[in-house]
Amino acid sequence: MPAAIDIVVVDDDASIRDAIADCLRQHGYQVRVAAHAAMLDALLAQQRSALIVLDWMMPGEDGLSVCRRLQPSGIPILMLSAMGSTPDRVIGLEMGADDYLAKPFDPRELLARVRALLRRADRKEGAAPSTTLHFEGWQLQLEQHRLLTPQAAEVPLTRGEFALLRVLAERAGRVLSREQLLRLTRGEDSEPFDRAVDLAVSRLRRKLAQAATGGDALVQTLRGEGYRFAAPVSRR
Repeated sequence: MPAAIDIVVVDDDASIRDAIADCLRQHGYQVRVAAHAAMLDALLAQQRSALIVLDWMMPGEDGLSVCRRLQPSGIPILMLSAMGSTPDRVIGLEMGADDYLAKPFDPRELLARVRALLRRADRKEGAAPSTTLHFEGWQLQLEQHRLLTPQAAEVPLTRGEFALLRVLAERAGRVLSREQLLRLTRGEDSEPFDRAVDLAVSRLRRKLAQAATGGDALVQTLRGEGYRFAAPVSRR
């Protein structure tokens, strides 16, 4: 693995931070470390990173806040946390993390997840330029990561919500199972916990309904089968 690939490890526990950094360096990555969010900001100001390994529970600004703030940067984030329940993982992913790993973890799994995230980022960079999806007056601007209502008001979406809406809209009319949605939004290395999809769809529907009357009807539930985007979609 090329040493030019830069990864920042952020954890207030020095022993964990150094162990992760040593593991990644042994596999050829360039690693910088930070003990808190302010130090992370300083490192990113010096040089953009290819990936951030970020602890959830830190003094001062926590990992969830950092995820929300860094979403526009597009830098992949692997969230680490001692809280490994499904609701905790869903919250981390919906707040902008690209993957979630519960502590304690096997260094081999950490390495596998890092590699998967970097592969996914490479595929996105090599993808053809995107356009805008139009449906019932809504606009989903793929390059800008923006959703506009028929009244041209912007709807704030997390990275996970945007990815879910895009996957559904690009396959309008097709029924997608929970497993398909997890794979298409999180990648082949995703862990199959159905509740994550249900909660993500629920949150997305709530935002659509709040943004415009009938917005929640855009995403239909087919009991025992999955979800379907109900509106016709065009690209322009």
